Amino acid sequence: MKTIRNSRLSLAVRGALLFALVPAVSLAQDDSSEEIKTLDRVEVTGTRIKTSEAEGLVPVQRITREDIDRSGLTSIGDVVQALTGSGSALNTKFNSSGNFGFPPDGSGVGAGSAQADLRHLGSKRVLVLVDGVRWVNEASASGVGAATDLNTIPLAIVDRIEVLEDGASSLYGSDAIAGVVNIITRKNFDGLSLNAQVGQYGEGDGTTSSADVAWGWNSDRANVFLGLSYTKQDVIYSRDREQSSFPVPGTGVSFGSSGTPTGRFIFVDPNTDVVYDITPNNGASNPNFDPTQTGCVRTDDYHCFGTADRFNFSQFNLLLTPSERLGAFGQVRFQFSDAVSGYAKVLFNRRESTNQAAPEPWFLGPEAGTGNPLADGIFISALNPFNPFGFDLDGRTSTPAADRNLILIGRRPVEGGARVFEQEVDTWYVGAGLEGVIDANRTLYWDVNVAFSENKAEQTNFGSYNIRNIALALGDPAACAAVAGCTPLNIFGGPGTVTPEMLAWIQPIVRDRSQNELALVTANLSGSLFDMAAGSVDFATGFEHRRLDGWYQPDPLTVAGDYNGVPSLPTSGEYDVSELFFELNFPLLENTDLGQRLDFTVAGRYSDYSTGISEFTPKYGLRLQVVDELVLRASYAEGFRAPSIGELFGSASRFDAQINDPCSTPLLDPSLAGNCATLGVPGNYQQPNPQISVTTGGNDELDPEFSESFAAGFIWSPSFLENSELAERVDFEVTYYRHEIEGAIQAIDAQTQLDLCVQTLDPLYCDGITRAPTGGINGFNNRLTNLGTIETDGWDIDLFWVFPDSDLGKFSAAWRNTLVGDYRAVGAAGQVQPQGPGIEVVDSAIPEWTSNFTLDWKLGGWNAAWTVRHISELREECGNAVSFPVCSNPATGTNVLAATTYNDLQLGYRFGEGEGLGLTFGVNNVFDKDPPICLSCSLNGYDASTYDIPGGRFFYVRADIKF
Repeated sequence: MKTIRNSRLSLAVRGALLFALVPAVSLAQDDSSEEIKTLDRVEVTGTRIKTSEAEGLVPVQRITREDIDRSGLTSIGDVVQALTGSGSALNTKFNSSGNFGFPPDGSGVGAGSAQADLRHLGSKRVLVLVDGVRWVNEASASGVGAATDLNTIPLAIVDRIEVLEDGASSLYGSDAIAGVVNIITRKNFDGLSLNAQVGQYGEGDGTTSSADVAWGWNSDRANVFLGLSYTKQDVIYSRDREQSSFPVPGTGVSFGSSGTPTGRFIFVDPNTDVVYDITPNNGASNPNFDPTQTGCVRTDDYHCFGTADRFNFSQFNLLLTPSERLGAFGQVRFQFSDAVSGYAKVLFNRRESTNQAAPEPWFLGPEAGTGNPLADGIFISALNPFNPFGFDLDGRTSTPAADRNLILIGRRPVEGGARVFEQEVDTWYVGAGLEGVIDANRTLYWDVNVAFSENKAEQTNFGSYNIRNIALALGDPAACAAVAGCTPLNIFGGPGTVTPEMLAWIQPIVRDRSQNELALVTANLSGSLFDMAAGSVDFATGFEHRRLDGWYQPDPLTVAGDYNGVPSLPTSGEYDVSELFFELNFPLLENTDLGQRLDFTVAGRYSDYSTGISEFTPKYGLRLQVVDELVLRASYAEGFRAPSIGELFGSASRFDAQINDPCSTPLLDPSLAGNCATLGVPGNYQQPNPQISVTTGGNDELDPEFSESFAAGFIWSPSFLENSELAERVDFEVTYYRHEIEGAIQAIDAQTQLDLCVQTLDPLYCDGITRAPTGGINGFNNRLTNLGTIETDGWDIDLFWVFPDSDLGKFSAAWRNTLVGDYRAVGAAGQVQPQGPGIEVVDSAIPEWTSNFTLDWKLGGWNAAWTVRHISELREECGNAVSFPVCSNPATGTNVLAATTYNDLQLGYRFGEGEGLGLTFGVNNVFDKDPPICLSCSLNGYDASTYDIPGGRFFYVRADIKF
């Protein structure tokens, strides 16, 4: 670990902290009413001070239980990702396993998880809390995650969700650079509630069903809440929608795989030095090869490999991944006296989910670029009884280069079936604490809390292969015969020629495991210190100690290097951190010409990590109540994020990235021909596969990220509209935000690195990228580093309008908007990354304008809602699809993803007031709007983190009853 800088304020603040402190970080355990103005003394996300003056302190978005029910969604992740300020994050529309490999952040695939991203800064920069307490990071069974899987938290236990879209490291610690998602659970719940929902897409698939039971009991001194939740989501196959049925929409199989059921064979005949790129004719199960036919006019059982021979892997992929989630939650609170209460809570959640990919290809030879020497350096004996060529196919590095004649074999063994990845993820949480009030000259609020949480995952992989056994079965038959169970392998005869006996030797079941643990102790004190002329000086202070422990254990086959799929090695690590924090609110002015009240808030947190990091992060805020109807506010915060376990200790693994090789013919930029030749690329080289394997992994030399955040805005509730004929209440809220991250932990965009290598030939970009003699990339090192900077700014503009009661009922409207003004990521050496406003790239988008409008109506027992979701126009590079009509602007090489608007409707009726039976019917995406076609996206022809699925009209009915 590099030496970490100490803040210029750290020494001064440590003294101030020690003066004010008692142990820990606070838990928001008090309950609150729905209206901000009627809050009792409670803690609200965005401040640690328990206060009734909550309105306008920080930009916090509250998602109520009513908002959740109105959405028709059954996952917290889907609810949060629907916010206008959300960025691109994993969800169950991503069919990750088998298609991507390990992302370049050490965290693993995250298959089946749902995460939160705020301000497009990444899910690892969002802190997730439950009742104010940090939640454990996900274990994806493919690495050590740095983000929280929101599918580990049952939706049924949620009372509301508070989202702080502002830097908050000083209040909550590392990871809160982009903001905080605080999930508040149900507490003062009395009675029994049963809820069931079933929904289905208009195409008759993707059925989602859920059921939950909530029971609560209250007495003068105690309350108990128990919740049980079950959710099941059925599969949708990519082949069942036209848009997702081919690798790139509108291009047929042009971007399919060269790993085909019949096989692609690129080699040099050692007897004639003729280079062949051939594939057997369909139906030729025992193909005859004529070495005298050296061209593409052939009468034997082969023909030259062409576009029509490519394999459409999309037919096996999933558009919506199936999953089942079962969650149980219990919480008890007891009032020991008027001044002291205690609580205990426990949660268990199980997620079972499945990803599926096309049958696993065997890419063999130097140009395979798998990173596994057994595959890239394969030797196929001339004595193999199925070898039709009559000579060895040799790709071994131990063979002199002049004698190596194998370039690439791509064979797709459909006989072994699709790759199926089944995840089983268990989450445990246990927490307890005491809290109370000290009534002295001034009232003080205190709490002490302990919590332990664990997320443990196992992924079972069916349909993968043992590459060592494949190599043995393709080699000398005598060597194979000497090993029990070995059966010579036929990769030459096309579909049906890999027999069950062959599969028994080469096809194992692979199991990977991973786990994340979080243990913490917190204690807090808050209240009033002293009075100033304008009011009381309030404070909060506390201490937190937490320990994080994570590990990833791939299958022993993978560890031994014998796995044909994505290679990886075990990862493990742990660290602990101790933190002190304080927050002070000073009322500077009251009832002056400047306004009714001016408050200044200062907060700070000192963090000491066992990895050698120590840092102080401050935050400053101003809040001016000009008049009753107008509040101005501004805040500035510094933050940091310590490298996660996966980022520090993640072992080398592989990420299969969708990359266009600039040296593939026909060249998109003919001026690069000379540079391509310098890199050893022949003039007729064509990229064999749309994916290029990239080596990723952690870096124990990483420094923390440092950030600066600024927000300013106002809340205006015009009094001339309040209780008028036009409105009962109107709130207009505007916030400007700006985030800057220095030393962001991420790898340089792989496409950008390759483009810069070809354009400049600079070793800074070319080192780590190697090519086979035929020109194909067979090595690409793209490890984590401290990138230069990420800067983004924009506006949140929200309008809330509550209409007066009328004979037509009660109407209310909410219109939320996020406008991204700038987004710029620059590498440490000045490399500009491709992300930006209005750009779609790397399976993620940054729309310039995202908008949600909801009109709500109530009359007696009836209720209805109409929601409009809008995503502005985006642009992407067409890449190698530029010559196809689906590329909207071939002259510029760009494709436009048109602005997209979805409409959702819901209608419900409740028999009885408050309690009784409620029935709800809803349709999301009423007009069945398809997402815009995405040419650069890796799977399914659209951006799954931004849009609804193709054929996405979703019908649902819900029944609930309360006793």
